[in-house]
Amino acid sequence: MTNFEKVKHHLLDLGFEITHEDTAESILIIQNEGKGICNMMLDCEGDVLIVEQHIIDLKNQTENIYKRLLQMNRSMIHGAFVLDESGDKVLFRDTLALENLDRNEIDSTFTALTIALVEHQDELKANSKN
Repeated sequence: MTNFEKVKHHLLDLGFEITHEDTAESILIIQNEGKGICNMMLDCEGDVLIVEQHIIDLKNQTENIYKRLLQMNRSMIHGAFVLDESGDKVLFRDTLALENLDRNEIDSTFTALTIALVEHQDELKANSKN
């Protein structure tokens, strides 16, 4: 079983809906509204699984919001809030080694995101364009 197939199998076991699959690029797009996951991208090309979820588009780009994102990261179990290349979008991002990846490790990433969104939802909404 390839790493891509293993990740796909774990996601289905965890109850995620796979909304898009690109086997050639080893990319999956998943959803699970109950866990706050919408159009999450998983890229399992190479030795690392990259997990990214768009969180918000920033309303104002100030030093304050950058500082707060770093402070929020300190309390996260897995992953981190990051900025895209433009600096306009806040993403959740985690990377996991594919070699020994198991279902619990993937699930921990999703749990960490859910907890972070619950803990910081009001502040994230206040800094969001939408």
